Amino acid sequence: MSTGRKTAIIREVFGDCYGSGSEMLFHCPKCEHHKRKLSINIEKDAWKCWVCDWSGRNLTKIVRRYGDLYNKKKWSELVNKVELASFEEKMFAEVEEEPEQRVELPKEFKSLANKTVPRSASAALRYLRERGIKKDDIIRWKIGYCDSGEFAKRIIIPSFSLNGYSNYFIARSYDGHWKRYLNPKASRNIVFNHLFLDFEDDLTIVEGAFDAIVAGTNAVPLLGSTLRDSSKLLQEIVKNDTTVYMALDPDARKKEDKIMTLLLNYGIEVYKVDLSEYNDVGEMSPNVFQERKEKSPLVEDKFYLLTERLFSL
Repeated sequence: MSTGRKTAIIREVFGDCYGSGSEMLFHCPKCEHHKRKLSINIEKDAWKCWVCDWSGRNLTKIVRRYGDLYNKKKWSELVNKVELASFEEKMFAEVEEEPEQRVELPKEFKSLANKTVPRSASAALRYLRERGIKKDDIIRWKIGYCDSGEFAKRIIIPSFSLNGYSNYFIARSYDGHWKRYLNPKASRNIVFNHLFLDFEDDLTIVEGAFDAIVAGTNAVPLLGSTLRDSSKLLQEIVKNDTTVYMALDPDARKKEDKIMTLLLNYGIEVYKVDLSEYNDVGEMSPNVFQERKEKSPLVEDKFYLLTERLFSL
């Protein structure tokens, strides 16, 4: 791969620079400092601003964010990634035409986020406490329950679209019913709680809604599904160049590997959270999860996935 051709594209995107060869200094588009303090290293595939400390790996991310379609296309051809212009024209055009899914909450739904709750809420609240769910979590996730009807004796965790409409919900039994989950008959190809997510910040992908509560404010559950080219979640991640932390259940290794490979193919920066000694994120405390997240290794390429699995056998 030609370093010179990459350098030419970087210069077209960020303008005049100091230095030559693989490392150059540009004006930082983040802090807009008057001096050239943004260091971009072609060979290391990394950047860092010495003023605002903005940094990262994988130059594809910043070319996508700050380059025009011509530069994105040329860069994509160089690094042998997905052709972005075609991706944007085809994938996102189709999404805009789809009607927004709306799913009404059960008519028996009662909120647990209010200051006062019904007496019938005691068993539901006890279940949440046993799972380490606090009042702040209940309020943030708009958690409720049903004590009658089709979803009787189930915790209800609603999902809201970017426009604020209910588009799905999780119904988890809290009385030991053999069928732990009884969810609505609706598409799971949504961005769960899109309303509360920030795709310009790091995003944590987990398996279920209770995992997402433990993982923190910018976490999204897959709801037992996966990511593919047609997934709305993937489209948001690629559109915003969102850095992703993967934290699926250990028994979902193959699915997680496929998802990470897909994300890498789109030039997304991916980190793998270590869940060893736990069955899922929901078993961890928020503090333990955050500690492990901070230590998560960068998944640099598909070779990492192969060697990681070989050494874990």
